Amino acid sequence: MRSMNFHGKTVIVTGSARGIGNCIASAFAEKGANVMLSGTGDSVFKAAEELKKKGFHAEGYAGDLSIPSIAKGLIDKTVETFGTIDVLVNNAGITCDKLLIRMEEEEWDKVISTNLKSAFLCTKAAARIMMKKRSGRIINITSVVGLMGNAGQANYAASKAGLIGFTKSVAREFASRGITCNAIAPGFIETRMTGSLPAEVKENYLKSIPLGRYGTPSEVANLAVFLGSSKAEYITGQVINIDGGLYM
Repeated sequence: MRSMNFHGKTVIVTGSARGIGNCIASAFAEKGANVMLSGTGDSVFKAAEELKKKGFHAEGYAGDLSIPSIAKGLIDKTVETFGTIDVLVNNAGITCDKLLIRMEEEEWDKVISTNLKSAFLCTKAAARIMMKKRSGRIINITSVVGLMGNAGQANYAASKAGLIGFTKSVAREFASRGITCNAIAPGFIETRMTGSLPAEVKENYLKSIPLGRYGTPSEVANLAVFLGSSKAEYITGQVINIDGGLYM
């Protein structure tokens, strides 16, 4: 496959009921891929139905991917439905912001489990399929916060920094099997989550972005599609920032 055509390919995108994950799932579907969306609630099935209405091949899977049996279930369901797995996008993530001194252990554990442990479990299960094929693409959605830190986000920053180390380790382990693993580190992207921030906070962020604007989910999706394609087959173990120059 020497193009951005994904016909006959199967892609899993976790955390894809809405936001960046949903945009990534849609972008792969538009390129012809079979797409398995995942989320924690019924909204993921609605998201899959929206893609089906457009004539795309998509299914939904609901569950907490930080639970081993559920993460394995996602991989098994995908293989059962579409026959294989070619691309895994670990996008599932949450925030639970609070200053460290006020952060409860439960708030730390929840973010680490959702953002980091789920990626470990899904990658471990998907890699078994990819290794047999000697081919695969793993894409982890991290954040510039994992590179630069952010007050009030110690748990989130730690989880995203962990994903970066995880990405590099996975890339080294599976390179000989034809599997690449890269990370995308978005900066301030316009989503429903960021849209709820106070205007003053958003204005302050804007001042720190050299390109002078926020990113869009579609820009992140375009990068994910590129990394999932054969055009990126010689790229592995990399963290690619998409942040308008926020961190450089």
